[in-house]
Amino acid sequence: MKSITVVKTGSLKDPDPQKRGRIEVRDIPMQPLGDEDVRIKVAYCSICGSDPHLVENIFGWEPPYGMGHEVSGVIVELGPKATKKGLKVGDRVAGNFLRFCGTCYYCQNGQQQFCEHADESNNPGMSEYLVWHESQVYKMPDNVSLKEACLLEPVSVAVRIMDKANIKFGQRVLICGGGPIGLLTLQAAAMNGAAKLTLVEPIEARRALALTFGAEYVIDPTVQSVREAAMEITGGRGYDVVIDCSGSVKAVYDLPFITAKGGTLLYAAMYPNDYEMPLNLYKFCYYNELTISGIYVSPYAFPRAFEMFPRFKLEAFTDTVFPIDQAEEAFRAHLSGKHIKVLIQCNQID
Repeated sequence: MKSITVVKTGSLKDPDPQKRGRIEVRDIPMQPLGDEDVRIKVAYCSICGSDPHLVENIFGWEPPYGMGHEVSGVIVELGPKATKKGLKVGDRVAGNFLRFCGTCYYCQNGQQQFCEHADESNNPGMSEYLVWHESQVYKMPDNVSLKEACLLEPVSVAVRIMDKANIKFGQRVLICGGGPIGLLTLQAAAMNGAAKLTLVEPIEARRALALTFGAEYVIDPTVQSVREAAMEITGGRGYDVVIDCSGSVKAVYDLPFITAKGGTLLYAAMYPNDYEMPLNLYKFCYYNELTISGIYVSPYAFPRAFEMFPRFKLEAFTDTVFPIDQAEEAFRAHLSGKHIKVLIQCNQID
């Protein structure tokens, strides 16, 4: 079966072709089907902001290796014991790319995100077929398109961010970064009753879209001082909750300065694994009592993401699609920043 594969690690933007990362569409063996597994014919796999980081080899894997985890498709085969969720051949599905084992220390301690065996289930989603354990799979409603369904995983990230942000009704909220996760998180924050909801984003089209998703204010960091604009909006107090979804080392340093006393600051993106940011512990942790944290994957979030999925506005996320054979073009489109989201069509499914 066809699968998009990292064959050379490095930045996809590196001007030196000898150092540049490279992906190819390769034939790989069909994954075996276990007794409790589900085989999915993949319709769409959207490109996540983390995927170029995988090409850069942020985790230190040895190529070749596959990518992709934001998946939708149709069940074509069930293992003989895949019976607990009532799934059947022909169901239109999406789901969680990780299977939490349930037996390790962290799973037993209510910390599935640190499951010691989750990576064992991380099969490449940018493939014609995919095998998941039935616990990872969610049957999508008939009125949800397969294009939209592949966004269940990104929506689960927004749910996880809401869990950690713990936004109280009427709290001031700022989100930095208007990519897919930032715009989904903004929608979720609006549903949670955020006040003075603000997006920091350099791309004009994304700022305009944020205003249709519930943002009251937008800040263009290329022409405005983020600190000055934030303090003007909040009357000098800062935001009760500040969430970085940009992953930009140029953006993250200012965020403690615009977080209100006693506020919550979440660094909710993937950053270069060698980046270290200076932080004044006296000012921000002692005197201002900030709670500073991050997120890693989406434990316990998928059932609630599934319930809230119909409330998200997703049309703008699904209008750019490339066939699997045009993987390089799809990644170039993603890296251009011209599209909110880029989808890869792995099979033509009506």
